Amino acid sequence: MRLLLIEDEKSLSRALTAILEKNNYSVDAVFDGEEALSYLNVGTYDGIILDIMIPKLDGISVLKALRARGITTPVLILTAKSDIDDKVRGLDSGANDYLTKPFAPPELLARLRAMTRSQSAQPDSCLCVGNLTLNCASFELSTPAGSFHLANKEFQMMELLMRHPKNIISPTRFLEQIWGYDSDAEINVVWVYISYLRKKLAALHTDVHIKSTRNVGYSLEEIK
Repeated sequence: MRLLLIEDEKSLSRALTAILEKNNYSVDAVFDGEEALSYLNVGTYDGIILDIMIPKLDGISVLKALRARGITTPVLILTAKSDIDDKVRGLDSGANDYLTKPFAPPELLARLRAMTRSQSAQPDSCLCVGNLTLNCASFELSTPAGSFHLANKEFQMMELLMRHPKNIISPTRFLEQIWGYDSDAEINVVWVYISYLRKKLAALHTDVHIKSTRNVGYSLEEIK
């Protein structure tokens, strides 16, 4: 799952990013409200962790703005404000949950799982193309011949390919969507992960393959 983390305290942001990535989340971290809305304009996220007291545009204003735009992504408010009135204001503004600082990482992870559970329970939590199935809850890629548990970024790349079969996805889009807009990763990391996925598909004897269109990108297509 891909998360947007909006937290202006950079040391906390780095710590949260490390915890979340260790637990198979992909994280884009931003540090103010205006930057958060810019990311939400161009990116798709499974969940948002939002601090209230952030510069340029406060968290409640960000929350109201994204809900006004029809963005229904689940939002967990993470803040030092613990008054009941603050909690009520956050929830009434469109937040799904509220966690006060300091907090225990296991509780944060549990609240994220609960907040996004309804999404994972949707019928498309299993994607199928040809005889290939991807379980989006367990990260399992399988065919009748066997299965693999995918690493986080392998899973995200395969999910993107399987949600848009036959559509050509450029290496730049993979980088932006999976590694994040501010990542230092280079295009060749996409080639490496495509190679990993192709080896797994071959081992599973699947009837689909990752097609390369020169100088354009990659698509998932059934083998004729």
